[in-house]
Amino acid sequence: MHRQIVVDPRRVRLLQEGSNRNGVVVYWMSRDQRTEDNWALLHALQIANKRQLPLMVVFTLVPDFLEATERQYAFMLKGLHEVEQKLRAYMIPFAVLPGDPAATLPRFLKDVKASVLVSDFDPLKVKRIWKRDVAKGINIPFYEVDAHNVVPALYVTNKEEFGAYTIRPKIHKLLPEFLTDFPSLEEPVVKEHYAERVDWEALNSSLKINHDVKEVATFKPGSAAAERVMQNFLMKKIDHYNDLRNDPTEEYQSDLSPYLHFGQISPQRVAHEAFLRVKNVEAKDAFLEELIVRRELADNFCYFNTKYDSFDGLKDWAKLTLNQHRDDRREYIYSLEQFETSATHEDLWNAAQLEMVKKGKMHGYMRMYWAKKILEWSESPEEAMRIAIYLNDKYSLDGRDPNGYTGVAWSVGGIHDRAWTERPVFGKIRYMNYNGCKRKFDTALYIKKCRV
Repeated sequence: MHRQIVVDPRRVRLLQEGSNRNGVVVYWMSRDQRTEDNWALLHALQIANKRQLPLMVVFTLVPDFLEATERQYAFMLKGLHEVEQKLRAYMIPFAVLPGDPAATLPRFLKDVKASVLVSDFDPLKVKRIWKRDVAKGINIPFYEVDAHNVVPALYVTNKEEFGAYTIRPKIHKLLPEFLTDFPSLEEPVVKEHYAERVDWEALNSSLKINHDVKEVATFKPGSAAAERVMQNFLMKKIDHYNDLRNDPTEEYQSDLSPYLHFGQISPQRVAHEAFLRVKNVEAKDAFLEELIVRRELADNFCYFNTKYDSFDGLKDWAKLTLNQHRDDRREYIYSLEQFETSATHEDLWNAAQLEMVKKGKMHGYMRMYWAKKILEWSESPEEAMRIAIYLNDKYSLDGRDPNGYTGVAWSVGGIHDRAWTERPVFGKIRYMNYNGCKRKFDTALYIKKCRV
């Protein structure tokens, strides 16, 4: 007995109309790489069942992506292998198409006689260009579903928000409507008999990536691992989240960001579990602020400001103050190679860089400090943004993400922040220093842990 799956239409937008025909419904999985708790997959299943059509899922694998290395690709591909196995249990075929999506996907849709294409929402420029180019090569209806944000990004607001304080009330107002449980995935009414299995070895060999940055043991990939990390956080860590999350010598962050970045776990699932289970109100509120408000603010910034990764994307007040201090004397100026190899004069900054290189993720508080020091020790704010983005995207599992671009824009360019006391180099951009860190936590212990 099949239940009727209904996805909130406010999550869905029609990117392109097309001619109606009977044929397989295809979900183009990209940002949300999971079978469970996935509104885009559920919407595709909803269409397929309503029209008595089969369903299949495809993933387009580009041979290189921004600064992603073997570390990120291996994490992603192992997670997708798990997706393939889970979809097979639901009798839903899964295919991976290597190459440029604009070339491979329209051809594939024609070959399988697809009737509808469904994709997931992503605010990054490169993903939006992919969708635009794919749309040019197809003549079937093309939908986009926000399966990543608790409150859909394009429903909560239609403009770039100034900061957390402007988007927070809009999100909180809508949370009771959107912070719901998920219907469970089920087999399609009509089965698709496309039985070709993914050749994972061939896909690996097709990649044109940096193989020097290896996988890390810190994070095990996939949705099953993400579920374990979430459960461990909610049972053992979250009660101390409000007090200790900004202490990098402690282990009270959620460690979910790599899984959230690759869509191996749903932010809405994590938020829903935390909302129902956590009794410590202050800790719960602090966590949901980061998970929902701050993360969705980053999506908002990257969607409505397409210059999110450059100096030109900063606010006028920030550009003005940084330009006024552009020629200030820097006590130290380091090259990209010196930053990358932890070769600055400061042991605390070097430790933060080393943590990211070795573990695949830097503590959140240290990432702010790390980026601000890159501004202080670079020839220009443009160079600082370039270096910070490059290093974060190359070494962090959660790089190449709206949170990362927004974090750099906040640290270097005051995005979502206000003007502070003026000082050399920074102008009115918020300043952070070594002594401030020493007052907050045991810097010597942090440095020692990062060197192990």
